Amino acid sequence: METDITTRLTTLGHPQRLAVFRLLMRRYPDQVPAGELAQALDIKASTLSAYLSALTQAGLVTQHRIATSLQYSIAMDAVNATFQDLYNDCCRGRPDLCAPAPLGHNAMTQTVYNVLFICTGNSARSIFAESILRKEAGDRFAAYSAGTVPRSELNPFALDVLRQKGHDISVLESKNVSVFTGPDAPAFDFVFTVCDQAANEECPAWSGQPVSAHWGMPDPVKATGTDAEKSLAFQRAYGALHNRIKLFTALPLASLDRMSLQKAVDDIGRNKEETTQ
Repeated sequence: METDITTRLTTLGHPQRLAVFRLLMRRYPDQVPAGELAQALDIKASTLSAYLSALTQAGLVTQHRIATSLQYSIAMDAVNATFQDLYNDCCRGRPDLCAPAPLGHNAMTQTVYNVLFICTGNSARSIFAESILRKEAGDRFAAYSAGTVPRSELNPFALDVLRQKGHDISVLESKNVSVFTGPDAPAFDFVFTVCDQAANEECPAWSGQPVSAHWGMPDPVKATGTDAEKSLAFQRAYGALHNRIKLFTALPLASLDRMSLQKAVDDIGRNKEETTQ
């Protein structure tokens, strides 16, 4: 096992291999195409291939072939085992010095939870998620949304869907994620990215160690065709998010420990159901 740890630490000691690893961690549990990784990190395909090969050989990343595409994801069991072995071996006898910061193993017991949804433009998907959570369980959650590169206006198709579903759109606006990083910003209990591009970017390190997950889904703003076809794409996006938020609000937050809760929200992210509501 010491050989495995040495190999993995050596592999992650290279800055760009570490960048690939960090991006895949942000996208977990997704399987990410190599081309998307290269584009997000601005790395040549041949260079990225060498980095991914090293990470795979070290056991930190797994490779999957889907049709003609190679896709990659974090080997989470191996990553957890590596951290656990480091803690048990290197910190033996001095847990007072190198024990990790508490991860909130106790269940969440407050009455209202702050939840932030992030996407790139903050004009459709994250706005949908904010609105759905506020309407479905506004007495238990305070819902917020923001974008890494927010648009100046909300998407009109998104607003039409929200009106049809009976949401109050007067409280909605596009905001930059930076507005939630100041001293007066809410302390978030949950942070979810709902688009792949936002998850690929470096987001702020949130104070308080909120539970975070990636709930990536197709961008309805990119839909083409007639207005009816575009509207259908927004309806599907709304339906998919509605399904996920229904699952989220049904979680017994007061009885789940941190690790169980993290697994639960990750599992929701794997739910690719796009049934409209």
